[in-house]
Amino acid sequence: MTGDFTARVTALLMPHLILAPIALPMLTAGLMLLLREERQRTKVAMNVVSTFLGLVVAVLLLVQAKQPGVQTSLGVYLPGNWPAPFGIVLALDRLSAMMLVLASTVALATVLFSAARWHKAGVHFHPLFQFQLMGLSGAFLTADLFNLFVFFEIMLAASYGLLLHGSGRPRVAAGLHYIAINLAASSLFLIGVSMLYGITGTLNMADLARGIAGIDPSDRGLLHAGAGILAVAFLIKAAVWPLNFWLVPAYSAATAPVGALFALMTKVGVYSILRLWTLMFSSGAGDSAQFGSQWIVGAGLVTMCFGALGMLGSQRLGHLAGYAAILSSGTLLAALGFGQNLLTAGLLYYLLGSTLAVSAMFLLTDLIERWRNDGASLAPHEQTDDAPFLAADLVHTQGLNLDEKEEVLIGQVIPAAVAFLGLAFLACTLVIAGLPPLPGFVGKFAMIHALLNPLGLGSSGGFVLGSGGWALLALMVGTGLLALIALTRAGIRHFWASHDRAAPKLLVLEGLPIALLLTGCALLAWQAGAVMRYTQATADALHAPGTYVQAVMSARPVPNSPGTAPGANGRPQ
Repeated sequence: MTGDFTARVTALLMPHLILAPIALPMLTAGLMLLLREERQRTKVAMNVVSTFLGLVVAVLLLVQAKQPGVQTSLGVYLPGNWPAPFGIVLALDRLSAMMLVLASTVALATVLFSAARWHKAGVHFHPLFQFQLMGLSGAFLTADLFNLFVFFEIMLAASYGLLLHGSGRPRVAAGLHYIAINLAASSLFLIGVSMLYGITGTLNMADLARGIAGIDPSDRGLLHAGAGILAVAFLIKAAVWPLNFWLVPAYSAATAPVGALFALMTKVGVYSILRLWTLMFSSGAGDSAQFGSQWIVGAGLVTMCFGALGMLGSQRLGHLAGYAAILSSGTLLAALGFGQNLLTAGLLYYLLGSTLAVSAMFLLTDLIERWRNDGASLAPHEQTDDAPFLAADLVHTQGLNLDEKEEVLIGQVIPAAVAFLGLAFLACTLVIAGLPPLPGFVGKFAMIHALLNPLGLGSSGGFVLGSGGWALLALMVGTGLLALIALTRAGIRHFWASHDRAAPKLLVLEGLPIALLLTGCALLAWQAGAVMRYTQATADALHAPGTYVQAVMSARPVPNSPGTAPGANGRPQ
């Protein structure tokens, strides 16, 4: 009896689960706003529990999206119970489910890290954090351009407050630049959407994909212009060169958990381009097929160079992390523009690992910089003129070997906190530089294999390896080398060079989130075969969007029950 009841409840609730990633943070943020700012412990608990539940929901949606036939049964939700293209539509596929899990994982790590100290640096941190998650989740799930704009603005409005969290002149200056450039991007977004609507008469993504091939030839130039303007808005958010001058100052000025969360922001821009470009300009788009591919590849290649050179010229860890985010974004954009499913599968795998590593790097930056500024290795009452000589005499009496600086050559104990920071920094270096055995190497290897076998088994044959392909291959190796040099130099300066400072004091809430993110990287490498099969199926579906279009356009409202108002029963199809 209990099993039957549980099964009925599950069958009733599971179809509505697609709404939870949006509704849960919205309700949590609303409840937090009703609490006084002094109720910090309550807000921390609510934030952590809500974010954890969001991760659980995202995993359940990922499992749901892997099931066969999900596009025709549980993948489309009509909140207003109006069919596409007239009503709001939420669509769940493999790509959106994967991005939800990634966003929820990074969010859980950052909220745990912020609970140690940073959440107290300003007001309304927790509601803003939840609104940010709401905007991210909505952007991944929405199936029309208008609501994509709405969720983008929710996400950006929350990010303005989070960037200024903690105040200070550097944050205010960087925040003003960040706000200005994103307002400009939002204006371009509206202009591009308006032009597309004027030409096609719809903003539903599936309906756009269905009607692109039939556009009148006299309107095709205007269509391309509108799509180009819209793409510029997304490319600004994806931090493409030369529109990324705002990212490094803003991300490095933000508090550590905010910077780690912002590592997702560039991926939202990449996601939007990937989603719309594969829908609107697929091989079935007629004269518009593969529109803008060369521009996307070129912009990505230049962004890769800019990010790698920026890392090489950076001295501050925060700037290194910011340029690493730019390098990751450029690599994704360059690979995306080729329009080949094997290459897309590799870039999706690379997206997961690089995002986790860059987020961990932002958290590590705070701990390492704090340790660097802690002071001498001896306590204040122990710092005397005779202390070095007394230490040397003590070592001599114990018969230990010393170097020319009277320091012990062997037998030195590395504090656990220093070992943790060093190993975590090493892991981030391996992922960002693309070295084995972590997922940065696996993702780059998969992309290089796809470049060298453009017409291999399972390939969509979307390109022929030419100068652009060879340039991407060379830059993936070259920028990885430059990133390795930059990060190795920083590691030597902070961990290897001799510093008279005490061992760092880390809280569990500061070490646990970094361990969580790096464990995610390790799991990606350990389960590389399963993850690559998932990303390959995702890429195949993206480059053959007919199933997505049919599922969205064929979804029908549920008939209303007697006595209910029309449109009151938003139900999935």
